[in-house]
Amino acid sequence: MTFISNTQDDRLQMLKAIGITDGDVEKLFKDIPESLRLRSLRIPSASSEYEVSRRIKSLANKNNTDLLSFLGAGYYDHFIPAAIDALISRSEFYTAYTPYQPEASQGTLQAIYEYQTAIARLCGMEVANASLYDGGTALFEAAMMAMRITGRNRIIVDSGVNPIHKKMLYGYTTNLSVEFMEPPLNGCRADKNKIKDLLDDKTAAVIFQNPNFFGTIDDFTDIIKNCKSLGAVVIMSVYPVSLGILKTPGEMDADIVIGEGQSLGMPLSFGGPYLGFMAAKKEHVRKMPGRIVGATTDSDNKRGFVLTLQAREQHIRREKATSNICSNEALCALRALIYLCLTGKEGLKQVAELCLVKTEYAKKVLGKIKGLEINSQLPTFNEFVLKVPADADSVISKMQKNNIIAGLALGKYYTNMKNYMLVAVTEKHTKEEIDCYAKALKGII
Repeated sequence: MTFISNTQDDRLQMLKAIGITDGDVEKLFKDIPESLRLRSLRIPSASSEYEVSRRIKSLANKNNTDLLSFLGAGYYDHFIPAAIDALISRSEFYTAYTPYQPEASQGTLQAIYEYQTAIARLCGMEVANASLYDGGTALFEAAMMAMRITGRNRIIVDSGVNPIHKKMLYGYTTNLSVEFMEPPLNGCRADKNKIKDLLDDKTAAVIFQNPNFFGTIDDFTDIIKNCKSLGAVVIMSVYPVSLGILKTPGEMDADIVIGEGQSLGMPLSFGGPYLGFMAAKKEHVRKMPGRIVGATTDSDNKRGFVLTLQAREQHIRREKATSNICSNEALCALRALIYLCLTGKEGLKQVAELCLVKTEYAKKVLGKIKGLEINSQLPTFNEFVLKVPADADSVISKMQKNNIIAGLALGKYYTNMKNYMLVAVTEKHTKEEIDCYAKALKGII
């Protein structure tokens, strides 16, 4: 960036132009309380490489990294095979950042193509795009896609959809002409009758999540038929690991499938980077955001890969663009692809079954503790709602002193659930760890 030097006269002229005639720069900051003003950057004196490294390590060591975590809510602590880090660092996968030149980007393009194939098969759908930024972005893009398909602007959002993603959806559409309706749940599952009552020929889309935010599993095949009869697009948000054993969105006849792909080989990493995935029926492919990689043959009849669809504003007329999504999460998508390839169909099924069985064990153990309540009638995957006899925030804080993250306090998102928390169990949790959790929680309540 070019440095532009300003003389004192230049500064005075600029200040005068905005109404400060006496040249007092401090008046620019008069609305900022004195206590919040930064008077010095406090930049330390130059240090050697070794000194800096030692200082950084000492700061990193202050992090408590040995906590036993039962926290989920859309982001999960799954086992990540060591091979993933080794493979993503290979040179053929970090060619051109944006693969506009296929002759120089075959490694990247093939990886994306295989990723699309894996996601489409996992969701039981026909096509998938090259990935999106995260689960919340994917939810927004799916809603916009549904409005493009139907020409309508009314969207029904089931209350079981992740509130973190819903907040992003509502935030992104604040200044757009979109009408949202959010019917309340029936306990911790979708109230299909209320959704049916809201459905009409002005509905652009209905958004479901399976398993929903509370971990509840459902089959939406019946309500999807009602949606289709009125021309509404069905969007389903899914937890990809659960698809190892659950009925796929494609089998339920969903139109668009989206989700957060963090559980497919990505570390939690203090909140990112993560991965949004999207799959759909082929009839909607030209309404999809982002890009799609396709396979072709060159002039020598050799197989190659190219960007088949690119529908953002730089590639076609501005008003015809489907999205301003500029790139995909290529490295995260590659991690997801490698994870799916390493685990395979049977491996993913085994991971999902382990999550399910261990969660059922946790529900059984916790259900025996006096003062705790679990709705054992609701089918769940790897998360469940636990009612405690006190404010959930305080219980979680006390549990953390035992080096255990007990779950997510649901009062953060639902005002009537101060005594409830969401508990997640993955294949990494052992029987001993679950027993330890139960013992510690029993001692606190």
